[in-house]
Amino acid sequence: MKRISVIAAAVVAVLATAGAHARSLDAIQKDGTLRLATEGYYAPFAYFEGKKLTGFEVDLAELMAQKMGLKFEWKTISFDALLTGLKQDRWDLVISSHGITPAREKAVTFTAPHYCSGAQVIATDPAIKAGKDLAGKTISAQTGTTYLEYVQKNVPGVKRVVNFPTNEAAMNALMTQRADAWVTERFLAKEMLEKNKKIQFNQGELLFVEKIAAAVSLGNQPLADAWNHAFAESLKDGSYAKISQKWFQEDIRCPE
Repeated sequence: MKRISVIAAAVVAVLATAGAHARSLDAIQKDGTLRLATEGYYAPFAYFEGKKLTGFEVDLAELMAQKMGLKFEWKTISFDALLTGLKQDRWDLVISSHGITPAREKAVTFTAPHYCSGAQVIATDPAIKAGKDLAGKTISAQTGTTYLEYVQKNVPGVKRVVNFPTNEAAMNALMTQRADAWVTERFLAKEMLEKNKKIQFNQGELLFVEKIAAAVSLGNQPLADAWNHAFAESLKDGSYAKISQKWFQEDIRCPE
């Protein structure tokens, strides 16, 4: 999604030599299992239904592994630890709605984007729907996200930005009138608003659009290329569209 670590500079420094310890594609193929990591608390992309990990990115990653002729195993961990784990060879690939940013591109090698999204303004007041409407307002957002960073750096005149550890808490701030607007990822907003239909939320405009991709260790291009080849196949044979329709009732791939 797009989120950015609150310790982004430290992450970049730690990952600067990530490729040195990454398992090669040959080693992964010999082992037969692709080690995948995600946060696991980010519906509808990756979350738990009971003890089962599910979601759009889970289905997609498992499809990619299958097309690569590999089995898979999952690890779920806090968002800020995901990219660091690549350096430590704890997993081969991270898929957790990471937006492609210049800072992250210095730390990891991204695959082809598997969807495009952006920061959406959510409010109970229908007059608050765009960036210009946030002037003089209190805005809630999740800690460590590109959305929080964008509002802090690029939206002029905001009265106050309050950050919360989860999107649910940020949404609750809007519901309880501790914030005038909530800024979050558009598909996440869609999912959460559908679960809270009694509340009269208004979905506003996108503040920005970003490309979302999986990440491998810096310089591990053969693994990224193998993933990209599988991804291209999924676009051609319709399997990507099937998964996208299942979770979003629309095709969320990035425009060509």
